[in-house]
Amino acid sequence: MTRIIAGAAGSLTLRVPKSGTRPTSDRVREALFSSLQSRGLVDDTSVADLYAGTGALGLEAASRGAVEVVLVDRAPAAATACRENARAVQQRVKGVRIDVFAQPVLGFLRGTVRTFDLVFIDPPYDVAETEITEVLETLAPKLTPDAVVVVERSKRSPEPTWPAGLEPFSKRGYGETVAWEAVVAAG
Repeated sequence: MTRIIAGAAGSLTLRVPKSGTRPTSDRVREALFSSLQSRGLVDDTSVADLYAGTGALGLEAASRGAVEVVLVDRAPAAATACRENARAVQQRVKGVRIDVFAQPVLGFLRGTVRTFDLVFIDPPYDVAETEITEVLETLAPKLTPDAVVVVERSKRSPEPTWPAGLEPFSKRGYGETVAWEAVVAAG
């Protein structure tokens, strides 16, 4: 069972497609968000959840104070789950804008003019490192000053190749999962 952990939509159970997604565990989301919130990186932010699956990461941010959330997943079942989960969260969290895009992440990034304060990149483990690198390069110009990017991968995956302008500052392991954080470099 996947659920929102805390905030205005805390304990809300999220719809999960029958196959094709690997929702971030409650334990990992709790640790990530405890760290992000302790640094003031969730309230009043614009968030992107790329390779969203159920939307759990972006919707957790909405529950905890983000004002705008974008969920992107190309799989039709995942996009449908994201839409249903977004509607359920919006019933509990007033004033948050949640948009769902059923398209490939790179296509979304190339076509959007939006900028983001906090971005979660949690692709299926079989997504090639070259795609993650291209996503990070395409994302970099769409980040606000001091934005944070969290990349979640298998512990067997190499560290992402960070483009110019993004500086890694944290790596945390959670069983099979590792999460890297990078921040927009001061410049």
